[in-house]
Amino acid sequence: MIPLKDDTPRFSTPYVTYFLLGFNVLVFLLQKWVEWAQGAVAADQLVLVFGLIPIKIPIVLAGGQVPLKIVGYLGMRYVTPLGAFLPILTSMFLHGGWWHIIANMWALWIFGDNVEDYLGHFAYLLFYLGAGIAGAIVHVIFNWNSVIPTVGASGAIAGVMGAYFVLYPKARVLTLVPFFFVFFVWLPAWIVLGFWFLAQFLNGAASAISVQRGATGGVAFWAHVGGFLTGLLLIKLLPQRPRLYRYSGWN
Repeated sequence: MIPLKDDTPRFSTPYVTYFLLGFNVLVFLLQKWVEWAQGAVAADQLVLVFGLIPIKIPIVLAGGQVPLKIVGYLGMRYVTPLGAFLPILTSMFLHGGWWHIIANMWALWIFGDNVEDYLGHFAYLLFYLGAGIAGAIVHVIFNWNSVIPTVGASGAIAGVMGAYFVLYPKARVLTLVPFFFVFFVWLPAWIVLGFWFLAQFLNGAASAISVQRGATGGVAFWAHVGGFLTGLLLIKLLPQRPRLYRYSGWN
């Protein structure tokens, strides 16, 4: 199921959502410019430095010396604490390709404005970053020894989706359903987002089994799960900002 738009009104301009959309796109275009101007190797190096590589964290905790067998892959012999932990933040502003950023920004566009409307601008920004960081940490926990770089705003946006799931469960979401043939249907948000979360959890469980068997995957399902659950929790702890007009039709 692919969400296309929702029908929940907002009562303020979502400046932070607009900023996040613009900043993510700007960083992605910078990635493509580096690839165009300096080549694929330079673009890959950008990801190796600022993308989240889980194994860097246990390496730092063990003293920072990179095992010889992965020196060539990481392109370094020593990992600093900054180099290991800063990507927990920076990785959420990098993306792996056009479809990756389009899908993430589309979901942020649909669900972010209403969550920002509920929390207020500054609290929403902290919420977004917190969900992204939590998603990254969960990904690291489940992929402790992975040398595969992880990039994308998916964990943070999953947190936004988790908050929307709590705030507006009965909101209608226009959804594209590719089932034998493509059709469009308005569905309650709890169905759309609940189905998405279930898919992420099941795929995450399958990927954990694959990792144990020596296989690897390219989607950070556990970052999605961690971000979504963080959003569920935080939105219940954070207060709604005061305002003159409130819409409760879909609560």
